[in-house]
Amino acid sequence: MLLPTLLTDLLFASKQPASLTLEEANPAMREVLQGYGDAVLRKAGLGGSLLVTADRREALSGADCVLYAGDCQPASRFAQDRSALEGEGDDDPGLTDQARVNGGLGGLMHALRAGEEALRLCDAMDECCPGALVINLGQPMARVTAVFLNRGYRCFGLGRTPLKGASGVDTFARRLQIPWERARFTVAGLPGFAFLLEMRDGSKDLTGKLCKAAENREMGELTRRWLDWWGALPVGDVTDHAEFLPAQPDYQPDPRPDFGESVERRKERILYMNTVRQQGADAREGAMAQLLLLSKAPPLRPMRLALAVLRGETAEVEAVTRLNGRELPQLPPQAIIEARLTLREGREEPHGTRLPSALAEIMTEVDAANRLAARAATGDREALRQYLETDPALDGLDRLYCRDVTEALLRLHADVLPRFAD
Repeated sequence: MLLPTLLTDLLFASKQPASLTLEEANPAMREVLQGYGDAVLRKAGLGGSLLVTADRREALSGADCVLYAGDCQPASRFAQDRSALEGEGDDDPGLTDQARVNGGLGGLMHALRAGEEALRLCDAMDECCPGALVINLGQPMARVTAVFLNRGYRCFGLGRTPLKGASGVDTFARRLQIPWERARFTVAGLPGFAFLLEMRDGSKDLTGKLCKAAENREMGELTRRWLDWWGALPVGDVTDHAEFLPAQPDYQPDPRPDFGESVERRKERILYMNTVRQQGADAREGAMAQLLLLSKAPPLRPMRLALAVLRGETAEVEAVTRLNGRELPQLPPQAIIEARLTLREGREEPHGTRLPSALAEIMTEVDAANRLAARAATGDREALRQYLETDPALDGLDRLYCRDVTEALLRLHADVLPRFAD
């Protein structure tokens, strides 16, 4: 999915030869990706190389940067979680609301499975490229990023951006009738739990106007509620925010969330890649296919971030997941946050952004749950127990019952969670 934008960013941002290696287990897909990448490299004329291999150690050997885009939560695993959480007996209250992607019991299982995959990657990196920078694109974003950080790797993450979408900053700018490029804003928080703290047009502060619209229920009931509770507007997909919180009376988690591409989208992508591979990126058909690939690619630019860090450049990137340090001083320094990243010659320059006090309190709770889930992914039973005792998404539930349900889920997924085998 990401190869078209990865190659474009690498070639046009670096403007110098580079070696890119992809791990792909499927032989037919390896052939498609290799041919596509070779055609794009020939078109660019900068030199460099692309290797698509099934051998993880070959892919990692001597890497300066590792981009991780895996998500081991296919629809089938999520469906197993949901079925187990529904409950069967008359005296069984059921926990269907906990079938989530990010927080609660479903988010915990997602984090354990994703963490297992990330830890296996770390094992190979320890051998092949122990000093590599990691750019994480895998979900759940905060928890997988914490797994890499806990293993001693410098890691940044790029997830679902709060800048685009129905509750994105771009939508707020249109509501205010100001051009996107003229908008000045501050967005900060946690991955999937970020908030708009300020919106300006030049010297004019427009934050109050947006808050007034939310108070008038023009942005939905959840946005209004969280503005009332925490004094800031949620940005991005507000249903992501809800997944980190106790059950909401007017919100139910999506029973069939998307994981990666649809089958139809994947077939279309392979068709376009094959066109570039067979026709060449210079030919009319190949050039058109490349444009279509780039237009449909996810809005992530990980190579620009990676190159700025690796080359010690001065840059500014919105919505980057990372270790807090002094960026949000009301949260612990070890919190996993999402905020604008400012680099001065490759070094982070914190903004010291202040949050409304009530918002800082709930973010502290959600962040603690995220980091406990990341620790639990290593097989840490104590971290698992603490998660189940403190996760705010479980407030109002019988925590002992949640522990029993979790043990049942661990047995259900024992084939992919060997660290929890009895």
